[in-house]
Amino acid sequence: MLNREFMIKTSQFTGESVLRNGFRICPIRSRRIGSTVVTAVSAALLAAALLAPTADAATSVGADPVGSGPVQSNFRAAARFSNPEANPPGANNWACRPSAAHPRPVVLVHGTWESAYQTWAGFAPVLARHGFCVFAPNLGILSATDGGGIPARQHGGEYGAGHVDESSAQLGAFVDRVLRATGARQVDLVGHSQGGVIARGYLKFHGGADASNPQRNKVSHVVTMVATNHGTTMNGLVGLENDLRAVSIDMSSEVGAASGPAGADQEVGSAFITRLNRGGDTLPGIGYTVLTTIYDEVSTPYTASFLTAGPGARVENIVIQNGCADDHTEHTDFTYSPRAQSLALRGLGADAPVVCVAR
Repeated sequence: MLNREFMIKTSQFTGESVLRNGFRICPIRSRRIGSTVVTAVSAALLAAALLAPTADAATSVGADPVGSGPVQSNFRAAARFSNPEANPPGANNWACRPSAAHPRPVVLVHGTWESAYQTWAGFAPVLARHGFCVFAPNLGILSATDGGGIPARQHGGEYGAGHVDESSAQLGAFVDRVLRATGARQVDLVGHSQGGVIARGYLKFHGGADASNPQRNKVSHVVTMVATNHGTTMNGLVGLENDLRAVSIDMSSEVGAASGPAGADQEVGSAFITRLNRGGDTLPGIGYTVLTTIYDEVSTPYTASFLTAGPGARVENIVIQNGCADDHTEHTDFTYSPRAQSLALRGLGADAPVVCVAR
């Protein structure tokens, strides 16, 4: 969901407290040296105290990645690559035809304020090497000037900035193209952070699944990686916002303007999260692999990512540190964890060993 590069670039906002309506709002600082606990939304909240609310955001758009970029081993390197709209290596080969071993194309869904390349420049080539047809769109593109929020000003920050429901509809159109191009009957989805709820929104609201007739589902399996499945407390920021509201300081408009539609939609208790989970977490005929980390400082608490299987669905909730205490991977770097990648491969049906690599 949140881009580490943005956290680094907005550290200037956390250097001093800010006076708002007679109350002093203090910065939330990291408890872990070298990894930021100041989330993008905490910076946005503080910055919003200095900004007037903006008008409603425009409608976001989806787009195919353009150009190419190298394989990356971590998010920081991918986020710094000069062309954030590039195709992830191994992805979006529209001539690819699924094999008997892997009959379903895999569609990768990026998170908030980061592009397909930034998210998947490590995992897409792994999937391709295992024989999958791999596809990855750019979704929810919304500039800061159009209401994408402060994070949309960063390099690549306009991706995944729009309303989650808009991105879910864009994903639906992309999946239909993949099915037509490959001749496949179904796809599998892998979503990182917001990408997990984009995928679930597509299933529930935009034709990805048919609860009355699961044989018509366009999706067989969903892998979510540190997804905001039940909303995020944003590491305490939602609670801070509620505490301020309790003393008659309503900053919802400022926070919404600062974080943009995608950030607001993923708050715990938001209208979108409530609608998404109403009636149950899952849909019949779909398998779900839920991957998370105890070191997630963005999708918090990390257990809120877990899903509960309803009728006709299968769910496996996995914390990557179970059996691999040496993997300290946090939120933004999750798709680059070899262990997370190996567990995702297994969830997609690949005959791949589950690995443990210290990070």
